[in-house]
Amino acid sequence: MVPIRVLLAEDHNVVREGLRLLLNAQPDIRVIGEATNGRQAVALARENCPDVAVLDISMPDLDGLQAASQIRAECPQTQVLILTMHESDAYFFRAVEVGAAGYLLKKAASEDLINAVHAVAQGEAFFYPSMARKLLEGYLKHGRSAPAASPPGCDELSDREREVLLLLVRGLSNQEIAGQLVISPSTVQTHRGHILRKLGLATTIDLVRYAIRHGLIEA
Repeated sequence: MVPIRVLLAEDHNVVREGLRLLLNAQPDIRVIGEATNGRQAVALARENCPDVAVLDISMPDLDGLQAASQIRAECPQTQVLILTMHESDAYFFRAVEVGAAGYLLKKAASEDLINAVHAVAQGEAFFYPSMARKLLEGYLKHGRSAPAASPPGCDELSDREREVLLLLVRGLSNQEIAGQLVISPSTVQTHRGHILRKLGLATTIDLVRYAIRHGLIEA
């Protein structure tokens, strides 16, 4: 089993050490670098090309969002997971815009962090439930009154694929979507692949940015 290689960026030593111990306790996750500021995080990402970079927002030099933007630009294979105390619309949607694949609050359970690392490493989105609700609320408020012209590629999606798309951008996992739509997780994965191909996208987080950019969700 090839472990998921994780870079940690957190300026509080005790918090960072706790995160390292938690992640390294998983048989398929290894912390391969630690940073105390955003600039160091970017340098370590450039040097080590981790699978996942777990970034705090409030860090010296470069903050986590600035670091995320640079890491995604220089190391596109690295997925970014924001781990923060900020339950803020502005921070959340900015994180999505700069390329973060996940947004998790520090008050979340340890299991949530482990699940988030696994999800983003596989190209899926992972959002803390209250933040995922913001995506849904944005869709309910704005998406249903979107202009008549469909966003590029949407005309090619089947009704079921549209349903799956909206659940994906809410941050639901394949298992959760399967439960809601009463289909198998493998069928969800198949629909996900078709959606990405038809829209010319690569990952689930690309779907979230697509939805925001084209007015399916209001940021």
